[in-house]
Amino acid sequence: MNKHILIVGGGYVGLYTALRLQRKLGRELRNGEASITIIDPQSYMTYQPFLPEAAAGNLSPRHMVAPLRRVLPKVRILNGTVTEVDHAARVATFQPAEGEARKVSYDVIVMAAGSISRTLPIPGLTDIGIGFKTVGEAIALRNRVLHLLDVAESTDDPEVRRRALTFVVVGAGFAGVEALAELEDMAKDSTRYYRNLTPADIRWVLVEATNRVLPEVGPEMGRWTLEQLRERGIEVKLDTRLESCVGGHVVLSDGSEFEADTLVWTAGVKPSVVANSTDLPLDERGRIKATAALTVAGTRDAFTAGDIAGVPDVTNPGQYCAPNAQHAVRQAKVLADNIIRYLRGEQLVDYRHKYVGSVAGLGLHQGVANVYGVKLRGFPAWFMHRTYHLSRVPTLNRKVRVVVDWTLALFFKRETISLGEVEHPRDGFRAAVATMRH
Repeated sequence: MNKHILIVGGGYVGLYTALRLQRKLGRELRNGEASITIIDPQSYMTYQPFLPEAAAGNLSPRHMVAPLRRVLPKVRILNGTVTEVDHAARVATFQPAEGEARKVSYDVIVMAAGSISRTLPIPGLTDIGIGFKTVGEAIALRNRVLHLLDVAESTDDPEVRRRALTFVVVGAGFAGVEALAELEDMAKDSTRYYRNLTPADIRWVLVEATNRVLPEVGPEMGRWTLEQLRERGIEVKLDTRLESCVGGHVVLSDGSEFEADTLVWTAGVKPSVVANSTDLPLDERGRIKATAALTVAGTRDAFTAGDIAGVPDVTNPGQYCAPNAQHAVRQAKVLADNIIRYLRGEQLVDYRHKYVGSVAGLGLHQGVANVYGVKLRGFPAWFMHRTYHLSRVPTLNRKVRVVVDWTLALFFKRETISLGEVEHPRDGFRAAVATMRH
């Protein structure tokens, strides 16, 4: 009998779970006793810790993604979204990118759809706001920053110039601080090619609702990071909230107001919306309720992990595992092994992790790390940051390509060209067609 395993989501948990199942269930997959399907809107998995480096131009965006079909040749990949899960009937509704929705039946489901940006009802947030969770957002942000440097260089209007050169980042966790640090580094580096721009002309503002930055690396390293950012001329506003940004007029809770063309929103994540379209139990935060063994609480034939799941932290009773890549990759290993145990009628094991620590990059040759209680900063932390994430990138192919990118960056200056037109490739053609109508 073919046991069909359906994995909803092709991110960290989805890819690494399928990769392990593909290897460990090789015989069953060959003789038809088991089959695996992944449903995800994209045909690739994004290694998100490299988004800041891709945005800064240190890394090719193609090298920070793993193509699902190439990495998982024994797995069926369906591109689209799951709009509903009727677990009682063991059926998911699949909406492909094109065409009619259809039902996909399964025997075992893995809910691994991850998270989306957690936004707040702030007036004007969509006017100038952009998230920082996808390759598209990272590259669009890079193009935007470089384009606005061009705008500032080419205008005589001081207001247009000031607005173009003001960049706001909301959220001082890993994503916000690393994105800000890499982009500030890139922009500062780029000013050497402009006649009328200096690094001092560019204003960077980091807005954080709590009283600390990078809470993941501990208070001491967080304070050091704060000092480093301020020494670089970055305005860090703690205990401050974004009130509104209608039409680019930014208003903060500390009373300050100014104009900006760019606002990067990195203020947390929330479970994927598919969690609300299932008959699976949810916890108070809207996550799928999980057990320590990564099964869905009180439910047979269902597993979950990663950002969409509320996974109890057995090493810290009463707490949940944080929604980060470190947990997702480790959970996927236990999850895959537990699925195999489940299919074979064996005892499942709990997900138990040992906290290793955290590393963060703060631009080229700068970083901060707290690993096994050892605190590093500057170049050693930056080197550890790169080494750790290189070890976590899936497949040797991607590892080699990343190393080649980094090696070339040692000998050649980084590219500082805005390719913003790639986001609107048909504009030129439409303009040409419009001239024929006159």
